[in-house]
Amino acid sequence: MRFLIGVPCLFLFGLCAPAQLVSRDAPSPGKRVVIAADTALDGKGGALRKTRIIIEGSKIVAIDPKVKPIDYDLRGLTVLPGWIDAHVHITSSFGKDGKSVGGDGTTHEDAFRHASNAWATLMAGFTTVQSMGSPGELALRNAIANGSLPGPRILTAVGALSGRGEQTGTAEEIRAFVRKQKEAGADLIKIYAAGGFNASEMTLSQEQLNAACDEAKKLGLRTLVHAFREAVCAATLAGCTQIEHGVGATDEDLKIVAEKGTYLDPQAGLLWENYLLNAKKFAGTPFFPKTIEGFAPMKDLPPVSQEFLRRAAKIPGLKIVFGTDALSGMHGRNAEEFIHHVRDCGVDPMAAMISANSLAAEALGMTGQIGSIAPGLDADIIALDGDPRKDITAVRRVAFVMKGGIVYKNAARNAIPVFADVQP
Repeated sequence: MRFLIGVPCLFLFGLCAPAQLVSRDAPSPGKRVVIAADTALDGKGGALRKTRIIIEGSKIVAIDPKVKPIDYDLRGLTVLPGWIDAHVHITSSFGKDGKSVGGDGTTHEDAFRHASNAWATLMAGFTTVQSMGSPGELALRNAIANGSLPGPRILTAVGALSGRGEQTGTAEEIRAFVRKQKEAGADLIKIYAAGGFNASEMTLSQEQLNAACDEAKKLGLRTLVHAFREAVCAATLAGCTQIEHGVGATDEDLKIVAEKGTYLDPQAGLLWENYLLNAKKFAGTPFFPKTIEGFAPMKDLPPVSQEFLRRAAKIPGLKIVFGTDALSGMHGRNAEEFIHHVRDCGVDPMAAMISANSLAAEALGMTGQIGSIAPGLDADIIALDGDPRKDITAVRRVAFVMKGGIVYKNAARNAIPVFADVQP
C-alpha cells in the first residue's frame, strides 16, 4: 500500500477543568433543567422570543414560555445551538520548542496539548468538530465521548488519503485503504485531490476519486475532499460529500456542486491570518516556507479566498458550511472566521450562523441529533453577550456553553473569560 496514513496512539489521562465553569457529572436521566431566553436563534433561520427551553438528561424535551422554575437565566443574551466546525485539526499544536508539530505527536506532553485544544474549542462555543485525521484523534474522541475529558464532540478521519498521482495506488488499492480506515474507527474519509493553494494540477485521477468516494459510500462513510480548481468538479462528479477550500473553481463548477447537493467548506481569512501571525513558529516545519520571509506572499491570499466566497455565496442552492481548518494557534479562535465571512465577504449574519448549525449538522449526517434548538435533539446550547445578527463580533463573547445537557461555562455578563488569547 502506498498511502500517507497515521497510526493511532492511545493515551489514558484526564484534564481537570475549572470547577466554577464545568460540571463533570453526566446529566441524570430524569433531571429537568430550564433555560430562560429573551432571544433564541433556532439554528434554522428562525428566532424564538421570550421562551424557555426544557432539558431532561442530555436532550431538549420541550419549548414552553411558562414553565418554572428557571435554572439558568440567559435573558439579555442571545441563545443558539452549539456551533459546529466542519474542518479542524484538533491535535495540531505548538511543541516544546515553539514550533508547529502538526498532529503527529504521541507523547504525554502532546496528549495534554491535544486536550487543551479541545477545551479551548469547547469554551469558544463549538460543541462539535470534524477533524481531518492524525495519530491520537481516536483516543481524544473516545475520551471526550466517555466523559474522561471535556471537549467538543469529535468526528475523525483517522488518516487521510494523500493523492500522489499513480503512486497513490490502483482503484482497488484505494478501496482497500478506505475499508482500512473504516475498520480503524474513522467517522469520515479525508481525501487530498490537489496540492496546495497555488498548485495547478490534480493529485488524483477521476478514476481514483471515483473509487474512493464510491467505496466510502458503500460503507456508509462521508468523503471530504481537499480540492482546488478542476479538482472541485472532479470530486463532485465522483459523488464525494464535501469540498474543502475550493478556491479556483469557476461559477460553472460551483453550479454543478449545487446541483449535485455537494457541500462546500471555504475559508475566508482566519487561516492566513494565523499563518502570518505565527510565521516564526511555522517556518521550517513540513509543508511551510523555510524562513519567515517566505510567508510574505501569503498576504495576497486572503483577498483571493474572500472573492471566492463572495462568488460562491451568490450561487443558488449552494450549500456552504462553516469550517476553519483550525490548527496550531487557532484552537479557541474558531469564531473569528464568522467575522471574516460577514465583514469581509458580505455573508448574511443569519446565514453564517445557519452554516455552523443546522446546515453543518446536515453535512455531518447528524440532523436528528444536533444543530438546532428543538425537542428531541441533544442539548447543545450556547449564549452570546450580544446579537450576532446586529454585531457579528458578538461571536467572541461566549458567556454560556452546554453540551449534551452538561454546563461547561456560565460566565457573568461583561466578564467573559479570555481563552486562547481571544479578547471579548
